[in-house]
Amino acid sequence: MSSEQADPVEISVADVSIVIGGGVIGLLSTYLLASAGRSVVLLESGETGGEASWAGGGIISPLYPWRYSPAITALAHWSQDYYPELGETLKQQSGIDSEVYETGLYWLNLEDEELALAWAEGQRRGLHRVNMSDVHAAVPSLSRSFNKAIYMPGVANVRNPHLLKALRAALARISNVKIIEHCPVNGFLREATRIVGVQTAQGEMRAEHVVVAAGAWSGNLLATLGIELPVKPMKGQMILFKCAEDFLPSMVLAKRRYAIPRRDGHILVGSTLEDVGFDKMPTEAALESLRATAIDLLPGLADAKVVKHWAGLRPASPDGIPYIGPVPGHDGLWLNCGHFRNGLVLAPASCQLLADLMLNRSPCIDPEPYAPAGRL
Repeated sequence: MSSEQADPVEISVADVSIVIGGGVIGLLSTYLLASAGRSVVLLESGETGGEASWAGGGIISPLYPWRYSPAITALAHWSQDYYPELGETLKQQSGIDSEVYETGLYWLNLEDEELALAWAEGQRRGLHRVNMSDVHAAVPSLSRSFNKAIYMPGVANVRNPHLLKALRAALARISNVKIIEHCPVNGFLREATRIVGVQTAQGEMRAEHVVVAAGAWSGNLLATLGIELPVKPMKGQMILFKCAEDFLPSMVLAKRRYAIPRRDGHILVGSTLEDVGFDKMPTEAALESLRATAIDLLPGLADAKVVKHWAGLRPASPDGIPYIGPVPGHDGLWLNCGHFRNGLVLAPASCQLLADLMLNRSPCIDPEPYAPAGRL
């Protein structure tokens, strides 16, 4: 595999798949297709892993899973069960630990606690009430301002920048993969009703299949075909602290804000949700809001310095349900995009489902809820 960015490239291999987008969805789609023997060219307008996938927190669960549709639940549960295996496989292949870190998750002062517990019982997922005295014993750094909590053991987080590096390194070992960075795609090549490739800054590239996994930019790409894909950017900002390694032993969540511990003592606090187009500049107002949230959750952070503050653009879609599958009327064109706040959560199942469909295998889950047909 090689990564290129200068010379014009002409690709006209009949059995190749082109994947547009080098975030976790594009990288993992490429990995699964290539592992099944498919030749894949991954095109990224910047550098792989540089957008929303890098910027997320990495909780391997929707923030409030009971508030989502069964379509999200199906993808989330499959992915949660698979993540430990994925992390270990990538570590063996790349030498990079994605740090799938099982800490459990506390939800504090929930208004819909009964709904959450009923959902968990119906889904047979471990979730239960806990006494606040037990919560404070388990998480001494937590604020004393909360009066009720529920806890789900087994919830993990993944250190997403490491996951992206592990995927990139694993792909470097696969001979039938070619990654071309700094190569924006600006249109598609079409013959009759079939998409036969893409037009890029480095020239035309032809393929049997083209997969759009370009996150918040996917809608702009589909618009060049006259297709209205309701995926748009939603800005999210986060901050990072560095504390003692035992400062926060579990993830905590209250009032739509959360704190995530890493094994080395870094604490992520997020996030905002802003409809401001493709603006991803961090703001002072968000920094102050997130820092106040952090101190409300964990008062000890009042004495900690914010070591990093950043923003990313989530690919928002209706109800957060991604588009996975072939595009009707455009043979050869496939989608794997629109994961909104849950790209890292849903990536393993989403990419497995895409690969199953493209390779004519029995799908890992029912593909109907995600099919572009009827939704575009």
